[in-house]
Amino acid sequence: MNLLEKLSGKTGAKASIGSWLTMSDQAIPEIMSRAGFEWLVVDMEHSPLSMSQAVGLIRVIDLCGCVPLVRMSANDATQIKRVMDGGAKGVIVPMVNTAQEAKQVVDAVKYPPTGRRGVGLARAQGYGTSFPQYRDWLEEGSIVIVQVEHIRAVENLEEILAVKGVDGFIIGPYDLSASLGTPGDFANPRMVAALEKIKGFAKSHTAGVHVVQPEPDEVKNRLADGYGFVAYSVDFLLLGETCRTGFRRIQSAINGEKG
Repeated sequence: MNLLEKLSGKTGAKASIGSWLTMSDQAIPEIMSRAGFEWLVVDMEHSPLSMSQAVGLIRVIDLCGCVPLVRMSANDATQIKRVMDGGAKGVIVPMVNTAQEAKQVVDAVKYPPTGRRGVGLARAQGYGTSFPQYRDWLEEGSIVIVQVEHIRAVENLEEILAVKGVDGFIIGPYDLSASLGTPGDFANPRMVAALEKIKGFAKSHTAGVHVVQPEPDEVKNRLADGYGFVAYSVDFLLLGETCRTGFRRIQSAINGEKG
């Protein structure tokens, strides 16, 4: 089963769409799962979420039939082990800039002999009732995504993707632009060149990108570029954009009535 099938749960999936979570209320992933997202990423890097809150979100996502992933705060084996034991189906790890760092991620996710993850019993293992099944699933079913968000990662991407156990990569556009000294300037020639180089790998590897602003047309563009899985926006931007759009329409109607 390839990564897209793991993420979407659909055999022969051509593309997979998910989103990003930063808020702790468990109603949010329930609503987003019901909206149709195939996977949701619990963000432990750029959010105040605690481990307990993250595991609570993982549980809701999983029970809703959606795929729970976690974006780690760092390439930290202990943190990765804890979210995997909590029931995450995979991880997205930031700032993976070398093949050695990519191997560290795989080691943290997989049990020996493939990796070095410590073995324990928690939610992922059925609270002790389904360890053999989990052990067998983990080897092929768990998801390891490295985040390409530094120019060093772009330069080393071929070697990173050659690491056994790495399923694919996702671009972190803001940090990538920051590594070039132009944070948020996606039109900068150096950023455009970096994205073009990455796009070449999207044709032969499982590649993803985070479309941060809630713009569906931009998702279509990225899919046309060859990216197989796309994170569409983030919980607070989706909420904020809906509020702002609705309020503008209401305000316009009120002003029109006054006129």
